[in-house]
Amino acid sequence: MRKASHSSIAAFGACILGVTSVAIVVVALWTAKPVAAVVTGRVGERLIYPSPLEMLQSADGKQLFVLCNESDEVRVLDATTGAAMKSIQVGHVPRGFSLSPDGSRLFVTNSWDDTLSVIDTASLQVIATWHVGAEPSSVLEDHARRYLFVANRISNDVAVLNPQTGAEIKRLSAGRGASYMALSPDGRKLFVTHVYPNPSAYPKQPASEITVIDTQRAAVVDRMQLHSIAGVFHLAISEDGRLGVAAELHPKNLVPLAHLEHGGAFEDTLMLFGADVGNQTVEVPLDELERYAARPFGVAITPDKSRLYVSNSGSEIVTVIDLPRLLRYIHLHRAPFVQDLSASSNYVITRIHVGHDPRGLLVTRDGSKVMVANRLEDTISVIDTRTNRLSSTIQLAGPAKLSVLRYGEQTFYTARYSFQGQIGCANCHIDSTFDGLEWDLEPDGFGRDIVDNRLIEDLKGTEPYKWNGGNPNLPTECGPRTEKYFWRSANYDDLTLADLVTYMLSLPPRPNRWKLPGYELTPAQARGKVIFERTVDNFGNPIPLQNRCSYCHSGPKGTDQKSFDVGTRKPTDDMSRFDTPQLTNIALTAPYLHDGSAATLEEIWTVFNPDDKHGRTNDLTKDELNDLIEYLRTR
Repeated sequence: MRKASHSSIAAFGACILGVTSVAIVVVALWTAKPVAAVVTGRVGERLIYPSPLEMLQSADGKQLFVLCNESDEVRVLDATTGAAMKSIQVGHVPRGFSLSPDGSRLFVTNSWDDTLSVIDTASLQVIATWHVGAEPSSVLEDHARRYLFVANRISNDVAVLNPQTGAEIKRLSAGRGASYMALSPDGRKLFVTHVYPNPSAYPKQPASEITVIDTQRAAVVDRMQLHSIAGVFHLAISEDGRLGVAAELHPKNLVPLAHLEHGGAFEDTLMLFGADVGNQTVEVPLDELERYAARPFGVAITPDKSRLYVSNSGSEIVTVIDLPRLLRYIHLHRAPFVQDLSASSNYVITRIHVGHDPRGLLVTRDGSKVMVANRLEDTISVIDTRTNRLSSTIQLAGPAKLSVLRYGEQTFYTARYSFQGQIGCANCHIDSTFDGLEWDLEPDGFGRDIVDNRLIEDLKGTEPYKWNGGNPNLPTECGPRTEKYFWRSANYDDLTLADLVTYMLSLPPRPNRWKLPGYELTPAQARGKVIFERTVDNFGNPIPLQNRCSYCHSGPKGTDQKSFDVGTRKPTDDMSRFDTPQLTNIALTAPYLHDGSAATLEEIWTVFNPDDKHGRTNDLTKDELNDLIEYLRTR
């Protein structure tokens, strides 16, 4: 932690000046004028770090493959010494990878390229690049080598490919934000998790699923319902196939977040399923009183099924669980267990501190070690499974200096600043995006002023913030407001807040999948643009300036940065004027409106605009609404 003076009345303005420099100034809130420059002691350049996300061991056990998320590569290390052997460049923002059943090929999903890199493990060369669905996040080949399955986060499906040619055979509908997969030991079933909740009626607790695919028929055969869950990450299946475990978040989003000191934000849990738990789903907590295991992500079961390891990226720990004791506890006690903060003491053995933002876990083939990819520290922690202690740390080659952006990202992903270490920014903004939930944030009563969580990509130039436009800039949004209502604990020091804001303002929008390669419009999109910009309705009546779509949603990001009453106030709202949200990648961020009450873009104008206060739309035909939506998807 850097030394700096604390101030409850100072905040920071941070501006990204291109891709190589960062300027940070102190701003006095009551004057909003620059008063001094801050020397952070950090490097201002945008440095590229490896950011290890996942690991695999080669078929012969001699090599360790490390998926590096930021540097767009697969690092090959000596599995015994950790020495670097080779670096293989792949596509942009790789998120998942897997080996073919015989270990001869390594498949890598490139989430921002929408491609799959195929690496020959003998030559360690990329031998093919295949186009797949929108934001591919993980990939697995079935044991019979008939199908290659790819989970796509944005298209919410699993693509089924020919593993030899990459040709797509079919698409299977999965949960929203399909991301992580695991095969049963016999290879007959594929289990798929998703990071966003499935759409549900407003306002209700979130609902998720584990999609189960029959690999022989390449068909969905079950959808295991996960109630009150939003955010399901890695899952593991025991070698005997009798137990599955998934890491997940259990948000209490409709309880005012100001009740954080009463555990009113998230529960960090595991979902167990399979024969060992009676072929049902059983949710168990990882948290204990005054000690939380924030944001479980990776899970790994030892070959002998004696231990379960869970990476908790927000708490920067690995939780070690005695599996026999956990199963015995489940069978001897009555569910539900999730709200019992004494439960985890019955099966959690220890919590091992590792590096920043631990993600993927790997149990070595002999079961003697567990390796942990520390994404924001560029290290791999090695845990001895006999002692459950850290035995060594492998440092990946990369920039030796810590940049302002890197420090800000570490702050964004840690839970150390919140009350008892419960939550961090990344709890609600998964992978620096959003979570698809509505939240009751402030102490104005239960069920008052419910607000939809907004995407935080491409934020620069979209202030003010909050749905009521109450925060003029990000330093206010992320500083005093966050400390008061979210963290309920320690304040950021001045430099930490400045770095956090700089990181958030640096987040680019992900590629827009609805735009054509040359950014030209399809006929439907072109017709929708005309409707968006029209000044006269279908009956020839002039549309008042402030009632035109293009008036409020003006500028390159689709916001005039002002607030309006568009007739969407609910009986539970204490306000009627709402901030004009930016349109950047709006197709990804359902539900809509300030409270998330509109399940789709169409509902904004068909269900929630009876008086034409939210744009003149009641004269539009169904086809015209479709065209308008097609255009909005390109923003």
